[in-house]
Amino acid sequence: MTVTTPRSRPGRPGHDRDAVLDAAVALFIRKGYDATSIDDIAKSLGLTKSAVYHHVSSKEQLLAEALDTALDELSSAVDSVSSASGSSSQRLREVVRRSVQVLVAHQPAVTLLLRVHGNSETEVAALRRRRAIDRALAGLVKEAVNEGALRGDVDPELISRLLFGMVNSIAEWYRPDGQISTDQLAATVTTVVFDGLAAP
Repeated sequence: MTVTTPRSRPGRPGHDRDAVLDAAVALFIRKGYDATSIDDIAKSLGLTKSAVYHHVSSKEQLLAEALDTALDELSSAVDSVSSASGSSSQRLREVVRRSVQVLVAHQPAVTLLLRVHGNSETEVAALRRRRAIDRALAGLVKEAVNEGALRGDVDPELISRLLFGMVNSIAEWYRPDGQISTDQLAATVTTVVFDGLAAP
C-alpha cells in the first residue's frame, strides 16, 4: 500500500495539521502504532474524528509523514556531509554532529523511526531508507579507518553501529528543556567518540 499525501486543506479554528501530527506521534510512541486509533488522536486534542479526517485520510498517512520527516532530515545531513570537501574523519565528525542536531530538533519523529519493525509497507519502506543511511555511514567510517585517522584494530562496521547506536540512544533520555544545549551535546558526543577512536 502506497500512502499518498493529499493536498493540504485549510485548518479549522483552534487546531491545525501539525498539531494532529504531533499528537499522533506522541500516541504512537506511548501506546504503539497498532494500539492507537484515529479516535484516540481526536480525543487527545479534544476533537471529533471527522475533524482529524479533515486534515488526513488515515492513521497510516500520519505514520508515513512522521517517518519521512526523520528520514529526510537524516538523509540530508548525511548527503551534504558525504559530498563535502575535507578528510573522511572531518566529514565523519561533522555527520555525527549534524545527526545529534537532527535528533534533538525532530526527537519525536526520530524516536518513532527507531521503534518501527517493518509491520506494514510504510514501515518496510522506512526501514529500507534507514538501512541505506546506515550503509552510507558505515562507508564513511571505513574511509576514515583506511585514511589512518581511526584505529584499524576494530571492524569499521562495528564502529559505525556502536557510534550511531550511541547517537540514537539520545532519543530515549535527552530533554531539550534541560541544562545541556544541543551544541554542548553534539560537542561532547564527538569528543568522547573521536578521542577514543583516534589512531595511536
